[in-house]
Amino acid sequence: MILKNLVIGIFSLGLLSGCAQNAALFGPAYTLASTGNIYHAGLTYGSNEIIIKTTGKSTTQNLKKMLKPKIKESEFEKLVKKNINETRKKLNFSSQ
Repeated sequence: MILKNLVIGIFSLGLLSGCAQNAALFGPAYTLASTGNIYHAGLTYGSNEIIIKTTGKSTTQNLKKMLKPKIKESEFEKLVKKNINETRKKLNFSSQ
């Protein structure tokens, strides 16, 4: 019983390791199996491969980069300094 669970656990770890990297391969296979539309599955796989070869990143990595807030450090520093100055002014007024 313990040996059976150990074998299943090792097999599962081996099967699921790097799952996120291979997810692009499972999408088209699932589409083909569920709908039978080979053109849609081929287009999905082909477009994923083109994106990876062109940008060097997967589709999800590109989406994360696009959705990441684009605040420059200098803008952030200006905002923080402005808030600090306003807070100091308010504290000085409240103490008088």
